[in-house]
Amino acid sequence: MRAVIYARYSSELQRDASIEDQIRLCRERIEQEGWEYLHAYTDRAASGASALRPAYQSLLEDARRGQFDLVVAEALDRLSRDQEDVAGLFKRLSFAGIRLITLSEGEISELHVGLKGTMNALFLKDLADKTRRGLRGRISEGRSAGGLCYGYEVVQQTDSRGEPVRGGRRVNPPEAAVVERIFTLFSRGMSPRAIARLLNEEGVPGPGGRPWGDTTIRGHHARGTGILRNELYVGRLVWNRLRYAKDPETGKRRSRLNPASAWIVQEAPELRIIKEPLWEAVQQRLGSIRDSEGVKKARATRFWEHRRARHLLTDKAFCGSCGGPLAAIGADHLACSKARRMGTCDNRRSVRRGVFEHLILDALKNRLMAPELVAEFVEEFRREVNRQRQGAELERAAAQSELAVVMRKLDGLVDAIADGLRAPDLQRRLDELGTRKSQLEALLAAPPPPPVRLHPNLSGLYRQKVADLHGALADPGLRGEALEIIRTLIERVELHPAEDGFRIELIGEIANMVTLSAGTESVGSAVARASVKVVAGARNHRQYIVSAEI
Repeated sequence: MRAVIYARYSSELQRDASIEDQIRLCRERIEQEGWEYLHAYTDRAASGASALRPAYQSLLEDARRGQFDLVVAEALDRLSRDQEDVAGLFKRLSFAGIRLITLSEGEISELHVGLKGTMNALFLKDLADKTRRGLRGRISEGRSAGGLCYGYEVVQQTDSRGEPVRGGRRVNPPEAAVVERIFTLFSRGMSPRAIARLLNEEGVPGPGGRPWGDTTIRGHHARGTGILRNELYVGRLVWNRLRYAKDPETGKRRSRLNPASAWIVQEAPELRIIKEPLWEAVQQRLGSIRDSEGVKKARATRFWEHRRARHLLTDKAFCGSCGGPLAAIGADHLACSKARRMGTCDNRRSVRRGVFEHLILDALKNRLMAPELVAEFVEEFRREVNRQRQGAELERAAAQSELAVVMRKLDGLVDAIADGLRAPDLQRRLDELGTRKSQLEALLAAPPPPPVRLHPNLSGLYRQKVADLHGALADPGLRGEALEIIRTLIERVELHPAEDGFRIELIGEIANMVTLSAGTESVGSAVARASVKVVAGARNHRQYIVSAEI
């Protein structure tokens, strides 16, 4: 039986050695049972209420591919505390024929899933209630119940027993001066974007040492976020403005606004940074902007509820100078968001979306599958497949040799039993050899991989497919599907400023290009990842410098 271990601890406050302790105990159980230990999946400082844990997701994927026979964990709550996730995990493992065993509960069955899943969910709810009570107590004492706010620093304190007293804050004079300056500049008519650019040009670090952004300064009206809306700067602690719930689709926490009657407000005059007249002036200007005709019309459209149109380069286009994403500027232009909103990048060139996309489609069609690149990819692909198959052939030969040895040993033990030999561990040895014989026979029974076939006219087929997809973009009924297919060919596009306009670097994944042109059935299951870079000049001429990265 091939066994793997899953281990997790949930908080940065817990010991990192907790992982090693769990693995040690689980390995002892595996050795006692005589199972074959493969490896361990570990998630450090990851909550059991979320399934979005890297090692946990890897375990699910490997289980789907049948890479082990049983999972061992310290307890069921190490795998998940969410009822739905526990049931889903058990269903997936059962479908794959994989057993789930914990040191606390033994082999997991439907009964464990129901009872322990409910108990773990109740534990999380009770923990949340206790945490809220503790935070409410901090607020009543004039202490912070959240993270560290810009303009303040943590006060380290302990009680009479030497235990840490959390939530202590005091004003940080240098940061407080920046806060006061922001309020003053805004009250005099400067916009949040202009203030952010000014602070970044002067090298003033923002919250967390990051550059300033206009949203960091402006914040959100209803949620009371942002520098200009934070009531702590006038000595008022506001708690319970928001509540959080886990999105069952993504596993991520989503905030929801509580009614004002549920807010807890506590005066903390020692934390005041902004005087009341300046605060009132800023809030009045924020209110007048919110009540302006243009903003009212924008809010009336409820634009935040509309999903943005997905374009060819959505989430694919980046600035070549700073690496930041390109953002929509106006109706049909793209430009570096950091240069326009923060002033932290010098690349202020913009490009029409239509021109940009036309260049990319042209490069995809004519250059990324140039014959010389296809030839190089095919040769490298064949070398890699042959190398992998050579290793598989050696493994198969070793399995055949080992099977012959196992059969001889089994025959010897059977002859010894027939002659009257009796030994305490004879049955155990027979079982081990029988299990190994079955494993080797299953390995040798697997069919050899199919031969690799790559179409001799890959580049021509590819160009025709991309041309067809380009035409499909104009058809409303086919646009969505065609757009997603073309996007799979693009890894990253970078826009670099140049003397004659701009220069575009396009990186595409050649494995997807081969699949598009030849079909997966003719490529095999081991298509190697390879990328091709095209550097395209623009304006009145185009020049391509092509290099393959295989």
